[in-house]
Amino acid sequence: MIVLVGGEKGGVGKTTLAVNLAAMRARAGHDVLLVDADKQASANLWASIRDQEKVDPPVRCVQKRGKGLAADVRDLATRYEDVVIDAGGQDSVELRAAMTIAALAIFPIQPSLFDAATLETLAELVAQAQALNTGLVAGIMPQGPKYPTCIGRCMAMPSLRDRVKGQRELPSASTAGADAFIEAANEVQSDATERPWQAFEKKAVPRTTFNLRLNDYELALLRWLAEQRDESMQKVAKRVLIPALERLVEDTLG
Repeated sequence: MIVLVGGEKGGVGKTTLAVNLAAMRARAGHDVLLVDADKQASANLWASIRDQEKVDPPVRCVQKRGKGLAADVRDLATRYEDVVIDAGGQDSVELRAAMTIAALAIFPIQPSLFDAATLETLAELVAQAQALNTGLVAGIMPQGPKYPTCIGRCMAMPSLRDRVKGQRELPSASTAGADAFIEAANEVQSDATERPWQAFEKKAVPRTTFNLRLNDYELALLRWLAEQRDESMQKVAKRVLIPALERLVEDTLG
């Protein structure tokens, strides 16, 4: 069975759940493959450390990215009893591709306003995926101190348990429909990376004060540079800070 662990928000324990689920299935005697589809590659790091420490039973991990993930995992699933996919915390090509082939999608969520705000979007995404992958069963999994990471809690509803129990056949979806669904993630990501600062004039008159706390070393550097350039410390800091921010933004956007 192919199990997807994903979501719309990071930092909720998706990778922790995915690797522990894979380890749990391996300890139960199943032949398990862990697929790391997250660019952070934390699941792959976990598997590498586990291999180095020679922890039994072994859990094989492969990294798969891009819209080809669906075809690759569909092929790999014929060689393993269980495949667990860690798809990261955003609407991505990898998340959508995995949803077109998974039997079960688990979306960890913390009891917070910010996590709850993702539910509507997530529900729409699941509905679109289920139109293509009619066998997809999806559910949220509460995380946090009150809701420990436990697959049993996610599977607590009898209807959910019964619907995935014993499922072995891989779901099928129309190629054209699946491709359109997967590639739509690129449009979502493009919208998400829109640069809001471009709506403003770069050399407009400053109107906001920003306080920056410095230690003695940083203050001495700034003061010396201001004296050398015969400028105020504020002007020097701004001259250095803004270009550095612009470079950091470009690096972040890739």
